[in-house]
Amino acid sequence: MTADVGDFVTPGSSVSMPDGTEAGHGIHSDSSGSVAVVSGTLVHSGGTISVDSSRPSVNSPQIDDVIIAVVNRINPKTAEVRVLHIEDKEGGHRDVPAEELFADIYVTNFVDRFLPSAGDAMRKRDIVRARITELEPMMKATTRDSPELGVLHAICPQCGLNLESSNKTPDFNVACSRCDYTGYRVLSNGFGHGHSLGEDIQNLNRPGSRWSTEAEAMLGHDGARPYLSPVADHRRGMSHEIPESIRRQRAAQAGGGRGGRPRKEMHPTTCTLCGTKTEVPFKPTPGKPIRCRDCMDKVKEGKATKEELAKERETLLAARSKAEESMGVKLFVGGLSYDATEDELREIFSAHGELKETHIATDKETGRSKGFAFVTFSNKKEGMAAIKKLNETEIHSRKITVQESKPNPSRGRRHPRRN
Repeated sequence: MTADVGDFVTPGSSVSMPDGTEAGHGIHSDSSGSVAVVSGTLVHSGGTISVDSSRPSVNSPQIDDVIIAVVNRINPKTAEVRVLHIEDKEGGHRDVPAEELFADIYVTNFVDRFLPSAGDAMRKRDIVRARITELEPMMKATTRDSPELGVLHAICPQCGLNLESSNKTPDFNVACSRCDYTGYRVLSNGFGHGHSLGEDIQNLNRPGSRWSTEAEAMLGHDGARPYLSPVADHRRGMSHEIPESIRRQRAAQAGGGRGGRPRKEMHPTTCTLCGTKTEVPFKPTPGKPIRCRDCMDKVKEGKATKEELAKERETLLAARSKAEESMGVKLFVGGLSYDATEDELREIFSAHGELKETHIATDKETGRSKGFAFVTFSNKKEGMAAIKKLNETEIHSRKITVQESKPNPSRGRRHPRRN
């Protein structure tokens, strides 16, 4: 079959060339006829027939793009979503490249509220509107930046009917009109309306509020009900019978019994706001706010005075400065001769202070130096002084650059996407 102007052709397609026309881009003509050599659409312009091989740009998500996605998997601390559409973007409805098809929404980015697990505010197959926040090393999104972000559509996990927003009971903001299911979702103002926004229902998410006693008992403090498969999780609501085997396992964990996880280790510390002794389930970081329960509530409710907050800032700055001194500093040494050795670097830099480590980066396969190294000083002041003394000096007749090493947030291996 011979293709005419307006037809789509692929390499090898026979092309009709009327009298008075010439072969243009993408068409080869000889005594046997004319054939297309590229894929595209046949166009006629100025007596020349050619192949227009232009294609729309790749529909690739960018930072700050607003996406419509479906929750593909619920993990203990993340909801993995599959991108369906990119809003306010030409061609945003087209398929997204496979390597950019999934994004993770961390439970801390659901809503401005404490959530123990992702399964407490989203479920598999929920439709959500979210904003892209990171692309590398893996795509991440958030639903807490705007009242337009959040769950747009959800189905009842017990009977499959579409859920409706509800304000009857605090912390149970969705309900099924057919069965007795009630639950919590981080709702968008577009919930139940698709792409169009409805009334402001953000108060149903109760941002910044404590959970009610009834809801607190149903939150997934040990993860999003880990003993249920994703399929089973959709056949049951938030209230269900816990299997006896799981009940025994949790009892063993709570008592630190054999076969269970021990209780979380509590670390003694001091409240940075009021100075009272307290305990936290994580190792405190010097220079970071650590507050007792009363002070957390005081700050959240806006009752902390300017004087108290100013005093806390002074305490944090002093702790941070002290920690930096004890941690030392890591220096980057660039422009290094391939003949330089770690012993030589150690000898040169140790003249300016005590060293913790000296390391020349090498190629894994050849073992040859890559031309840069890292030197770690025990004392930050000594390390910063070494920068001034050694920057742009020469080693093996090559001028080196010495500067403080900064972590690169974009480094990291891209993890393969999960199906």
